[in-house]
Amino acid sequence: MSHAAIAEKPASTLRGARLPKWSPWVIAVGSIAVAVAIGLGAGLDSKVQWGLLAGLIFLLATYGIAARVEGRRQAKDRIATALVWVAFLIAVVPLVSLVWTTIARGVKVLNIYFLTHSMGIVADSQPGGGIYHAIIGSIEQVGLATIIAAPIGVLTAIYLVEYGRGGLARSVTFFVDVMTGVPSIVAGLFILSLMLIFDMEPFGFAGSMALAILMMPVVVRSTEEMLKLVPNELREASLALGVPKWRTILKVVLPTSIGGITTGIMLAVARIAGETAPVLLLVFGNRFINNNPFEGAQQSLPLYIYQQYANSAGANAAFDRAWAASLTLIAFVMILNLVARAIARWKAPKTGR
Repeated sequence: MSHAAIAEKPASTLRGARLPKWSPWVIAVGSIAVAVAIGLGAGLDSKVQWGLLAGLIFLLATYGIAARVEGRRQAKDRIATALVWVAFLIAVVPLVSLVWTTIARGVKVLNIYFLTHSMGIVADSQPGGGIYHAIIGSIEQVGLATIIAAPIGVLTAIYLVEYGRGGLARSVTFFVDVMTGVPSIVAGLFILSLMLIFDMEPFGFAGSMALAILMMPVVVRSTEEMLKLVPNELREASLALGVPKWRTILKVVLPTSIGGITTGIMLAVARIAGETAPVLLLVFGNRFINNNPFEGAQQSLPLYIYQQYANSAGANAAFDRAWAASLTLIAFVMILNLVARAIARWKAPKTGR
């Protein structure tokens, strides 16, 4: 064979054909177009059905085209990536739709007057009124529940991780798992039974106790996982220097995990901030401002939303107030999460350069 023939022979390579980077976008657009055409032809009115159909077509088209061009092995990798994106969109689209609907309907009556006035003598069918009394009630009830549940939950988690051995630790873990799945109405009924025994009237702190019951297992579980992430080398180094165990926990373990613990507590606060059933049973609701959570019925944002929506038949004013209160509750939870992130960053261990 001549040298010219050898030079003309292409060099062997292990790299096969590849789809261009923009191919997923083209496949996605094509899948949406096909899904819309099928939806219109089949008479499907729901946009959700169109979206699910587009996702299915996108997965099938991605695998078919990738298998044809790149081979089955690369096609499996692309289909896995496509599944992740489809699952992400299925999770995000309802959330975005919920937030958008709440904002669009909640801004109708959301203003300074709405935030600084109570319902008072305003009837549910009449315009006006506000949620100041509900904001005060929610802050006090959730705040008291946090003061009760956070220390107990953190100390329980410290015991389970740092000291817990034997039957007692297993029993505590079992009851924490059981409490995690307790419905909110059951916690409310438990506190209500105690109130009936002592012949007590509805008051805000009763709702706080029920919310604390719901919050404690979440705090225990999140704090326990954060403490387990602290490297044992840090504990061993502190103990090797002669530092007592309790001081090691206080000065080494907790500062290292304080960011995660704070985030877990804020997640637990967000978990209880929207509870309605125990508040309805124990706090009962109040149209006027009650700043004392230890005496008399009190309002809260979730209960206000429920009552306004329940009384909104034929009354657009009550319906608008319910959406505005929902938007306020979402903003309240968002602010709590931002505060948690700020505290976590502030208290995070500083690393030297």
